[in-house]
Amino acid sequence: MKKTILVAGATGHLGSMICLALAERGAAVKALVRPESDPEKIAFLTRNGIAPVSAQYSDLKSLAEACKGADCIISALAGLGEVIVEHQSALLDAAIMSGVKRFIPSDFCTDYNPLVPGENRNFDLRRKFKAYLDGKTIAATSVFNGAFADILKYNTPILDLKNKTIGYWGERADWKLDFTTMENTAAFTAETALQEKTPRNLHIASFQVSPNSLAQIIESITNEHFTVHKISELDQFAKFIRKQREDNPSGEMELYAKWQQAQYMYSMFTTQHPSLDNQTSKQIEWSSAADYLRTFINQAG
Repeated sequence: MKKTILVAGATGHLGSMICLALAERGAAVKALVRPESDPEKIAFLTRNGIAPVSAQYSDLKSLAEACKGADCIISALAGLGEVIVEHQSALLDAAIMSGVKRFIPSDFCTDYNPLVPGENRNFDLRRKFKAYLDGKTIAATSVFNGAFADILKYNTPILDLKNKTIGYWGERADWKLDFTTMENTAAFTAETALQEKTPRNLHIASFQVSPNSLAQIIESITNEHFTVHKISELDQFAKFIRKQREDNPSGEMELYAKWQQAQYMYSMFTTQHPSLDNQTSKQIEWSSAADYLRTFINQAG
């Protein structure tokens, strides 16, 4: 029997990809949208066989109506406390009210459970919602994908293509970083939602690569030398981030303030996936580091 999945945050990049992955797998997909959502994005979903349902997060009755008949709800919401804590809590309450059995929260990130509270603002918001979710009887599964592989495109200290440098903190030149492409994350989330039962936490990565091995792969693609260098000790990096946050209070209202971006990089070098659950899905073709890097790095002639 065809399963019905409701996706919140469906007009976002990841949310729309999850909707498409679900539709490809034969699910009946409903996209939770707000009256003010971009009509072009809604039209795109509709053209791909996804049914938009409109509701406001402040209206529990309309949310519950939207949730009715769903086998599982996926939250791909992105935002600060109002969205991650308040809107997700309202969605969860509506799901339970409508008898939905399963819920996948917006935990598409590094597994924050081993991290010290206060080290990453956006993870702390998810931790707060997790406490609320775990107090309910609904079956929940978090998909932890590490860092989205897209970060490798944007000349961050981890990979600066312009200056041909690869940076790390502490004694972590051989520390494996978890990266997952948006496509792999969406596909795995769709398959997780379509299963009858899944564990509370699932960990995935398209590829795991250290700064040293990243340099070797890039050099094999470009035939150019990339310098691997230590930026600072981890405790110095943590101190720098705290100072940066103190000096930029306006960043508290920004989803990706500069200090928040630094917090993400700090987290990447302080926790790793304990193991991978990629094998729970046999249908996904996981991207390798080399294949992904070749999509945006100029190859040697």
